[in-house]
Amino acid sequence: MAHIPDFDLKDPDVPSDSSGDFSLRDSLGSGPSAGVTDSPERAKWIILVVVLLITAATIGYVVFERTRPAAPEKAVVQAPPAAVAPARPREGPLVEAENIALPPLPEMDGVVRNLVVKLSSHPKVLAWLATDGLVENITVATLNLSEGRTPVKHWTALRPRERFSVTKAPGGTRLDPRSYRRYDEFAAAIAGLDPAGTARLYLTLKPRIIEAYRDLGHPEGDFDPVLERAIATLLRTKEISGDIALEEEILTYGFADPDVQALSSAQKQLLRMGPDNMRIVQNKLREIAVQLGLHPESVRSSGPTR
Repeated sequence: MAHIPDFDLKDPDVPSDSSGDFSLRDSLGSGPSAGVTDSPERAKWIILVVVLLITAATIGYVVFERTRPAAPEKAVVQAPPAAVAPARPREGPLVEAENIALPPLPEMDGVVRNLVVKLSSHPKVLAWLATDGLVENITVATLNLSEGRTPVKHWTALRPRERFSVTKAPGGTRLDPRSYRRYDEFAAAIAGLDPAGTARLYLTLKPRIIEAYRDLGHPEGDFDPVLERAIATLLRTKEISGDIALEEEILTYGFADPDVQALSSAQKQLLRMGPDNMRIVQNKLREIAVQLGLHPESVRSSGPTR
């Protein structure tokens, strides 16, 4: 059993000195300098706060009718409409925002803390609340997740305390299943969230989230599709049964299975939480999506999901 020291660059949750990326090639692309990354639990934890942000999104369908030219002195015969999926009726959230006055964006931290502690007093939740720029961080984290990236660099205080470890044998290097236990606390924090309360929190903070989104250069301002894509990215990730083979690189470990390695960094970090914790996160996301009338399963996949 090989235990990797806390600050060994092969620890998937410790950023490399040169790029800020994490091992297991958890950045977009294939190399350690290919994008912004985040630790799995950070990503996961953020999801739970991120999850606070969702509202309905729907897709409409247009039915085109075709007609055949009329025969001489006969009525026009119209072909039946093309077979298409029925349009889904637009659904609204099952809960409503709290009726409170929101201060300007730079002064929102106190409001967020007061609202979130009503949902959870888990130590990991409180650790996140101790940081600054909470609405802005939620917005950036959700945007990163919707693009398949992990926003860990915005939540460095939430790193797991335990060390990453692998097992080495003649057959090769494999991820030590005991590494999954590093994320139990984060999964427990997510499991303890009340879906209705979490949805209500998002709706309450939504005006300021939209403002932060616009500040990031998105004048269209509609944040609901972003959140829906973020949730869809995680729900599409399939768990892996059995041992997970790794390939040792200079500064990182990569997944030996090319299909797994091809997943987005956010999905790979979710896998690193382990099957049990992964199920907890995905089930909670589904419950919250229902409360907000979300349909993440309708979001088109932008890449492999195993």
